[in-house]
Amino acid sequence: MKRIILGIALLSVFFSFSQILEPVKWEFNTKALSADEFELILIANMDPEWALYSQFVEEGGPIPTSFSFESNTNYELVEGVVESDENKETKHDPIFDMVVSKFYTKATFTQRVKIKSEKAVIKGTLEYQACDDEKCLMPTEVPFEFTYENSTLKVASLTPGESIDVDDDSINLALYGMSPQDIYNSDLKCENELSSMASDVKESKSLWNIFGLGFLGGLLALLTPCVFPMIPLTVSFFTKKNDKTKGSGLPKAFLYGFFILLVYLVLSIPFHLLDSVNPDILNEISTNVWLNIIFFLIFLFFAFSFFGYYELTLPASWTARSTKGENIGGVFGVFFMALTLAIVSFSCTGPILGSLLAGSLTSDGGAWQLTAGMGGFGVALGLPFALFAAFPGWLNSLPKSGGWLNTTKVVLGFLELALAFKFLSNADLVKHWGILKIEVFLGIWIIIFAGLALYLFAKIKFPHDSPIKKLSFFRISSGVLVAAFVIYLASGFRVNEDTNTYHSLKLLSGLAPPVGYSFFLPNECPNNLDCFKDLKEGIAYAEKVNKPIIIDFTGYACVNCRKMEEHVWPEEKVKHFLKNEYVLISLYVDDKKDLPEAEQVMVNRVNGGTRQLENYGHKWAHFQTQFFQSNSQPFYVLLSSDGKQILNQPVGYTPTENDYAQFLQCGLDVFNQNKQRSSVNFSVN
Repeated sequence: MKRIILGIALLSVFFSFSQILEPVKWEFNTKALSADEFELILIANMDPEWALYSQFVEEGGPIPTSFSFESNTNYELVEGVVESDENKETKHDPIFDMVVSKFYTKATFTQRVKIKSEKAVIKGTLEYQACDDEKCLMPTEVPFEFTYENSTLKVASLTPGESIDVDDDSINLALYGMSPQDIYNSDLKCENELSSMASDVKESKSLWNIFGLGFLGGLLALLTPCVFPMIPLTVSFFTKKNDKTKGSGLPKAFLYGFFILLVYLVLSIPFHLLDSVNPDILNEISTNVWLNIIFFLIFLFFAFSFFGYYELTLPASWTARSTKGENIGGVFGVFFMALTLAIVSFSCTGPILGSLLAGSLTSDGGAWQLTAGMGGFGVALGLPFALFAAFPGWLNSLPKSGGWLNTTKVVLGFLELALAFKFLSNADLVKHWGILKIEVFLGIWIIIFAGLALYLFAKIKFPHDSPIKKLSFFRISSGVLVAAFVIYLASGFRVNEDTNTYHSLKLLSGLAPPVGYSFFLPNECPNNLDCFKDLKEGIAYAEKVNKPIIIDFTGYACVNCRKMEEHVWPEEKVKHFLKNEYVLISLYVDDKKDLPEAEQVMVNRVNGGTRQLENYGHKWAHFQTQFFQSNSQPFYVLLSSDGKQILNQPVGYTPTENDYAQFLQCGLDVFNQNKQRSSVNFSVN
């Protein structure tokens, strides 16, 4: 009974990973606008949890939804395809780790056309990519056709592939050297096969984490010369009020702290309005190359302000009006006091708020993340004023104002300078300029933090620094920590002799460019593994060396594929298999390089219809769906050396080292068992 249950479980797992997913269904309709002008309506209906991407996606992200129409003198397109904002959300996408606009449940696209003859046929093709929070399907093309006759435009009745007779087996033999019937599953199993299916990871950044970062930023702002001296002055004002009118000053002190929080929450409201008016604005902020360059310049400007070369101030008239409002008294007077604090402290809080703004919009990219960060900042800034007013005796424990406040400001300037190059790196990666590769980036950060260490050890000075007679313990210990970080950065130039690449620095994950993006140690294959990007060549080599094959269905725009290559494949348990035991064949389903003309053939789709293979991405996508009944990436298949036997259950994204190593070990065990069985049969015969 246990074996029967295990067999059923294995079959269910197999079919769950091998099915062709179709989460998007298209329907077409028309609407008459006048006698000769019509509206084509193209509607996508998505399964729950699945999304379709907008037409407007920045470079380096998912495949946008696109529409192409065959040229025809019988009709004319009026402007372009318009997408409805209904069901559109602009937010962080965990698959591509960027902010994108996408549709859930239903997406409606319309195209106006003008008919110019008595009869007309409007043919076209749409392309889309569907994703959920864990995986993406390969780009899919859908043909459509509309016919105009007798003053009526209607959807043509399409029977996929009805006029085309495609011999898929002959095409498969020509393209891949085998047909789907040649692929079969091994009848051997290994005990740990099911364990590799257990990974189910969903990544999400909590608003509380953003709130915590904002709170930390507020605490840093408290330690600047623009804010810290205000604490005893403001608290003294409220405690004196409390002495004159018992019980009146304390509530106002807490109200003052609340209004400080409110001021910073209000600053995030415009971004909610922008998000609702145009959902693509935040997407543009987070992914646009030129805006990343602008952020780079702004952070440089903030950094030199913190260094003391100039002050950032808001117009004096703002301060005057706010101060005048304090005389109103009551609740409004307290509000204007909080507003005055925000204005006069802007030279110190402005750069920190700018960092919070840029960080929120470019990491998770949403107005609510910004609100959470501003809320944390406001709480950290307003809470001390309320608490010290409630417990004025605590003021005696505060350190006296002095040169240490300017030191804090300068340290923040170094941090702003380092973060500036993170934004420049984003632009460089997207545009492939090849300027800020890993060597240059690490070199710049080493210079910046080495400068910070020298500053903390009083070897360099800035305009507003006070004379230092003796270094404090805190300053010395901070300098030592920064120096240790410089050594850590320098360790990024260590070469991994096994892979001939630099060692990846985990603390810089998401900040520094990939180690393969290098001047001196560029790598064609992940971790400089030996790999093939052509199926036939890979199989021929595997047969020659008598090793099993791992087919890596991947994509250039597949973020989870990169996570596997950068965080799982280098681990010792996994690296051994990929380097010594398997022949790696990486097939990129989004490779836009044109196929040789002889290979640009028409093929049948698994679920009906036909498509023409035009580029290598089409070829490998067709291979994956035809042979393995799967269309999501990453997808890993272990095969015998001749490429005809599936050794164990294929897997998708498996971020746990042990699970992925078990998957590889299982395939190797089955391969070796098959070899032993073959040798026994040979000797018997």
